[in-house]
Amino acid sequence: MNLIADILLVAGALGAGFYCYILARRLSRFTDLEKGVGGAVAVLSAQVDDLNKALKSAQATADTSTGSLKDMTERAEDVARRLELMVASMHDLPSDPPDSSDTQQEEPVFVRHPKAGGAR
Repeated sequence: MNLIADILLVAGALGAGFYCYILARRLSRFTDLEKGVGGAVAVLSAQVDDLNKALKSAQATADTSTGSLKDMTERAEDVARRLELMVASMHDLPSDPPDSSDTQQEEPVFVRHPKAGGAR
């Protein structure tokens, strides 16, 4: 009876050892840096670094563009003020030009008539 119990105990120990060996191989494949989750984590880490660099570059470009846009806006406002002054100063000019028809001949005026049969 002791011999049977010892044989079963050795078989159980061998089975547990084989099971542990299989689990160890699976775990080593799971954490492999090229194919397993470790590789996926390494790839994701590299992608996060690339995205951080791209984000910093985009922020620098946006800051530059903001400064440029602010300068252009200020220039446009200055030009708009000058145009408003010019338009306001044109209200002081007489609306009818002086009568100089005595010295110059009037030029002919061309008028387009609508086509017969309906206009578009």
